[in-house]
Formats: sequence, structure tokens, C-alpha cells
Amino acid sequence: MAEEKPKQTRKRPKLITPLQVAQGATYGSTESTRVRRNITSQIESVNRFANIDNGLIPFKNSGNVSSGSSINVRDAVVLCQKAYYNFSTFRNVIDLMTEFSTSDIYFKGGSKKSRDFFNAFFKKINLRSFQDRFFREYYRSGNVFVYRFEAKLRAGDVKKIIQVFADQDGVLNYGLTDTRPAKPLKIGDIPNVKKNVIPTRYLILNPADIHMEGSASFSSGNYAKAITDYELERIKNPYTEEDKQIFDSLDPATKEKIKSGKMGQVLLPLAPEKLVASFYRKQDYEPFAVPMGFPVLDDINLKAEMKKMDAAILRTMQQCILLVTMGAEPDKGGINQKNLAAMQRLFENESVGRVLISDYTTKAEFVVPKVADLLDPKKYDVVERDINTGLNNILFSGETFSNQASKVDVFVARLEHGREMFLSDFLIPEVKRIARALGFKSYPLPVFDKITLKDSYNTARIVNRLIELNVLTPEEGMEAHESGRWPDVDSSIKSQRKFKTLKEEGLYEPVIGGGKEGAEEAGRPEGVEKKQETKNISPIGDGPQSQTETSDRSEMQLAASEMFNLDLVKDNFIAAQNLEKEVLKELRTRHNIKRLNKQQKQVASELVDLIVTNEDSCDWINKVSEYCENPSVKTNKKILGEISEICEKHQIDQYLAGILRSSRVKDKED
Repeated sequence: MAEEKPKQTRKRPKLITPLQVAQGATYGSTESTRVRRNITSQIESVNRFANIDNGLIPFKNSGNVSSGSSINVRDAVVLCQKAYYNFSTFRNVIDLMTEFSTSDIYFKGGSKKSRDFFNAFFKKINLRSFQDRFFREYYRSGNVFVYRFEAKLRAGDVKKIIQVFADQDGVLNYGLTDTRPAKPLKIGDIPNVKKNVIPTRYLILNPADIHMEGSASFSSGNYAKAITDYELERIKNPYTEEDKQIFDSLDPATKEKIKSGKMGQVLLPLAPEKLVASFYRKQDYEPFAVPMGFPVLDDINLKAEMKKMDAAILRTMQQCILLVTMGAEPDKGGINQKNLAAMQRLFENESVGRVLISDYTTKAEFVVPKVADLLDPKKYDVVERDINTGLNNILFSGETFSNQASKVDVFVARLEHGREMFLSDFLIPEVKRIARALGFKSYPLPVFDKITLKDSYNTARIVNRLIELNVLTPEEGMEAHESGRWPDVDSSIKSQRKFKTLKEEGLYEPVIGGGKEGAEEAGRPEGVEKKQETKNISPIGDGPQSQTETSDRSEMQLAASEMFNLDLVKDNFIAAQNLEKEVLKELRTRHNIKRLNKQQKQVASELVDLIVTNEDSCDWINKVSEYCENPSVKTNKKILGEISEICEKHQIDQYLAGILRSSRVKDKED
């Protein structure tokens, strides 16, 4: 028997496994147990923070900074300006913040003449209009550059200003700081007065044209303005004296390049002493501030793209197709090509009325694009919410009342910060500089009217009470109601003296409560020679009273108003409520019932009145069981007499008189 050869087996080729599966197999815990794991969960993604890294940094002015952003701060400013011009949501928020930030300014401190001067000066230059331009640029671009223009006055005009608004003795006082004593100077000794220089106009420059140069630290740099083609042509061929002055202020190298025409951009240096820069939340190491609305530009752009997409879809609405189905399956009769051609010619011929008569094999329907799902407004919700959150839009966000109140507080705080920057960066330094130039002894501080976006009911009550107490005069009270301004010490003293004089003349006397005039009119009518021996002033119906009791009615009213302690009145009312609870509890216990009916509750109320009008407040709770056992146990004639006297004097019932009797001041002192 032939020896059988072993069967040759074909070696199977090694399968190529995916890289991730092969690597996952090597991580098995033991040889016998193999674990297959998805290694992709441990792979770190490339460019994790690409969106953040490609963002804007405020000190990127060229491509040599390690950032993937293709724009710089000037581009961000231009984009925010374009968003303001073209998108209503962005524009409305900026205008809203501008309108709420802009308000009247009044001055506190200083002398009256200095306050009058600055009120007249800023009214002349239209400070309210300047506020509108300042805050619009502040919230829109975040970088405000104010350039001051000055003019020379005649010496006679300066002397008139000094005579009207300077010190009484005609000597100017140039020392305005608190750290050094005031130094008297003459008119010609003060530099600006000697030059007759005073500001005449404040101009807001376009921040997109401003460049920073010549400073290693961004805290105090030199700024220059990029000249446009129109301005460059005016400088190259000056028409006015101002154009010549601008050309003369340039350095010789720049002048040569302008004349030769071999230069691109011309930078006009701005005088640091005439330029005021204000930034929206800028750090010291940043040359410029990032605009407030820049973070929402992506969302605004996305919303604009989605609106364009919806508009393109809407244009396809008219492209409806009429689908006509004729004939049947081949085994059921097939298709008549002649009828199909005739039907097609019928709908192509627009002059033929489309009246179709067919059998059951003809079916016609319109195929309309399903655009309802694509035009669903829900896709805008996330974008709208991000825009409203980024812009802190408090009027169009649809929040609940509690969330809306919190957002109003944040909104007002942001407006207050912008106002503080306007005062600290621009207005207060300008007031101080002008006061130094004109030699005022002291300068006032400008203050904004208060922003009121909430109900000021409590404030109005406080103002009304202060007017009633004569702490505020009527004029001061009305001003506090309208603008929220409170008087300072000097103006308050002056107003009170004037108010006192008017009251002594019989004006501003209350109709109820009696003034001085009513007391002086007591006596016999005119024409009676006999003089009045006594004064007996009493209300109608009170009966005759002694001279001691009626000598001074106002003092009696004051004593009556001071007879009771308000804290004791409150405590006794609480004690009376607790007394009623104890009486109800005692009655339920005695009669073994859970609830009292209406008549039983009326009996309990009468028991409470009986205890209050016959016992001291300290014994009310202890007497509950005794009065519930025998309601007519006793009557305290002394207490009832005192209560009757209080009832007659104040025209109140016995229950309230019992509360007041236990709340007298002498009881507290005892």
C-alpha cells in the first residue's frame, strides 16, 4: 500500500488590518484576553484652538506677529463702522447706548461765577451735540480721539471775562491743585491768558486713520493721522491759511516727498497737548482698544448669509412644475404617444385655454418645491441669541422679568462706565485746564444727570417727605424729581434763606396745619375799640376750654403727635394678633371643636376687644382663660376712663384707643 503523502495546505496570505485596530490589539491586558479599543478617542486633534488663535489681538499691526488673523485693529474698526451703517441690530444697540449716555451736565463745587462761566462756555460750543458724537464713537469703535482747536481772543475780551468771572479784587489765582498753596498772579503772568488762547471747537477724528509711533510703551505714545488723497491734494496745493499751517508743521523729509509725489501714505503728527484719547476697556500694553461689537461680527455675518440663502430659495417659489401622467402599464393598455404629444403641445400653446377633458388614465398635479423646512425661522434662534448676548441688548431679547431686571442693571453699569470715561478722560481735564488759563480761584466738577431706567417710586416718596419737612425747597424738590439732582451745601443754604424770607412774607404756607397768619388773625373784628383780653381758639364742637389748654394750639398738636411711640404701637398690634390666636385656641379647646363658625369667631373678636380695653398689654395673654370663662368678669374703670379720653381726643374707636394707651411714651419710660 502506497504511503500517503501529507496534504499540502496553501498558506493564506496575511491580511492587512487597519492601523487603528492593530494598535488597539497591542494594548491587550493579557495574551489570553484581547481587548479591542477605539484608539481615535485618545488622538489629540490638530489645531484644537484654531478659531481662538486666528482671532484679533489689539497690538497686531503687521504680519510679523504670531497670529493667524488676517486683520488688525484698524480693520476691526472699519468693520464695526460698516456693521453700524448696514445692520439694524448693531446700529440700534449703539444708538440706544448713545442716547441713554447723553444727558445734561451740571457743575458742583467751585464758585458760583466759575459754574456760570462753564455753563455758558459749554452751551456755546454745544457740548450736548459733542456728547452724542463722543459716545457713538466710543461704543462703535472703542477708540475716541478728540482734537482741540483754539483761537486767539482780543486782550479786551479776556479782561472782560476775568472781570466777570475772576476774584473780587481783580487778582487771579493760578494755584488750583490741593498739594501746593495758591499763588496770586497778574493777568499777563499766565501763559494762555497772555496769548489770549481759548478752545473754540472739539473734533472727533476717525480712529481708522490714527497710527501710533515712537514709543516703546503704549501707555503714553505719539499719534499721527493718515492723510487721505483729498487732504493730501489740499496740503500739496494749499488754498487756505489752515492748509499752509498744516504743511508747515510737517518735517522736511515729508515735505520733500509730498512735493516730489514719490510717497504713498502721509502721516500727519498730532500735537500731544491738543489731542485727547479715550479707549473702551484698554490695557496698558495695548496701543488700541478692540471695539465692543467686534466679537459679534461673525454672528452678524452668518445671519446675513442665511438671509441671502433664504432669498435665493424664495426666488425658486415660482418655478412650479405641472406633472401630467397619462396611460397605464403595458399589460393594461400601454401609452398612447400621440396623446402625450398632443397634451404637450396643448400646454406649450399659451393662447389655448387650458380645459382638459380626459379619461381615468390621465392624472395632473403641480410639483411645488418644499421650501417650508428650509425657511424655518428656528435656524436664526441661536444666532440671534448670540448677537443679543454679545451686544447686551436689553430691549429685544425676550427675557423674563427677573432676568430683564438683572440685564438692565448690567446695561446701566456699562453706561455709567462710559460716562465716567468721558468725564475723567476729557471733560474734567478740560475744565481744569481752562480754569487755570483764566485764573479762576477754584474750578467746579461736572456731573451727569442720573440714568433712570427703573421705577423711582421710593425715591419720589423720599423727595416728597423732604419737601414736607422743609429740608428741600419747592424748587429743589422739583429739580430732584425731574433730573435726580440734589443740592450741594452752599446752594442749599442760599435756597433755604430765600425760602425762609418768602415764608415770613406769608407765602408757601400749607392750607392744612395752620401757618403763622391764621394764629395772628384771632381777636375782634375791625372797628371795635375794646381790646381782646383773652385768646380762645378751639375747634368747633369741643366746648369751652380753659386758657391754659387753648393758649397755643400748635404746641398741643405737637404734644399729641409725640405722645405715642411708633415702635410700641407696632409691638402692641402684633401682641393683639397673638391675643386673638390664643382666644380662638382657648375656645376650640373648651368646646372641643376643630373649627369655629362665623358667629363663634365674632364672639372671639369681641373677647379680644374686651381684654384690650380692660387690661394692660403685659397681662393680655394671661387673662385669656379668665375672660373666656366669664366675659363679664370685671371692668377696669381707670383704664376705661383713659381709653375714653383718647377716643374723644383723637376720634377713634375703643380697640385702637386701647392699643394707643399701651403705646404711650411714658409707659416706655416707666
